[in-house]
Amino acid sequence: MTPVSAPSALAFRVESRCTETAARTGTVELAHGTLRTPVFMPVGTQGTVKGLSPRDLTDLGAQIVLGNTYHLYLRPGHELVKQLGGLNRFMAWDRPILTDSGGYQVFSLGELRKVEEEGVRFASHVDGSRHLLTPELSIEIQQALGSDIAMIFDECLQYPAEREQTRRSMERSLRWAERSKAAHTKPDQALFGIVQGGFEDDLRVTSACAITGMGFDGYAIGGVSVGEGHQRMLHVVEHTVPWLPEDSPRYLMGVGLPIDMVEAVARGIDMFDCVMPTRHARTGYLFSGWGRVNIKNARFRADQGPVEEGCTCYTCGNFSRAYLRHLFVSGEMLGRQLNTVHNVHHYLNLMRTIRAAIREGRFGAFRREAAAAWKEESSND
Repeated sequence: MTPVSAPSALAFRVESRCTETAARTGTVELAHGTLRTPVFMPVGTQGTVKGLSPRDLTDLGAQIVLGNTYHLYLRPGHELVKQLGGLNRFMAWDRPILTDSGGYQVFSLGELRKVEEEGVRFASHVDGSRHLLTPELSIEIQQALGSDIAMIFDECLQYPAEREQTRRSMERSLRWAERSKAAHTKPDQALFGIVQGGFEDDLRVTSACAITGMGFDGYAIGGVSVGEGHQRMLHVVEHTVPWLPEDSPRYLMGVGLPIDMVEAVARGIDMFDCVMPTRHARTGYLFSGWGRVNIKNARFRADQGPVEEGCTCYTCGNFSRAYLRHLFVSGEMLGRQLNTVHNVHHYLNLMRTIRAAIREGRFGAFRREAAAAWKEESSND
């Protein structure tokens, strides 16, 4: 089946391409602004990117953030957010927002949830109350939140999964995709489809053909970054992207390490999200070059240098590794905030560097340098 595009609440335009790879730059025009791709979306699970204010995010150059349907449904409730003017106004963020469907969160509840054809029954991790999250309710929540991009409700599988379980899950996700699309009525909100199929090449193709045949505004690859490793993840991307429309943005969900994103861009991916930069920051791991710095280490006790030489973020411009270590071991909130500023800057700056390399015709060389640096760094772990 030939992928088709649908009338869109977004406008996507490819602006430049790499001659060696499938990497490309583009723009995505949305209700709250224009994205320049490839783009990284900091994760703001509960209407906030942990450790950063909206002003911090603006200063860092974040173009878009991600909000979580499951968490905002449970607290404070989507109806209240709508009553208070929508998620942008609620969190004082005037740039685009993407909301996920809540699927990954409910499926990660393990014994607290039960998958049915109608949807997923689960017990709230907040107060134990019982809920049924359906494709229709997921879309209702996302429309009430008023995000620029909503995601269809899909089923996420644990890794590894048997082929027959993967097939049944993929087919259920396709039925839920149809129901999500039918329920979506907000004309200024884009709706993205999600390709599932686990790590079975033929099931990925089946899912991609069916999803693109439904005609969504953009397309995501889901069900990766679940413990399969770098190479298997890239295999899924490489065998899925050719089945997605050229004239729609492509989103790789939940990925990942800097080298993961470089390689995914080389295979044609435009959008990314991951909790890694913020979560690592809170546990004292900072990104530097192509490696990571454990700021808790005693060897940084009197280190007057910045986290990363040449980094232009606020943290590196003002504070030493010694001070950041002191803050962390002392349990001071400022330490986690400064760590987060640096890590999010590192990711956003990587995207800026990638976009420039593609535009200037040197992405192939950049990719090779990144791969060599990552391999060298990993061998020194």
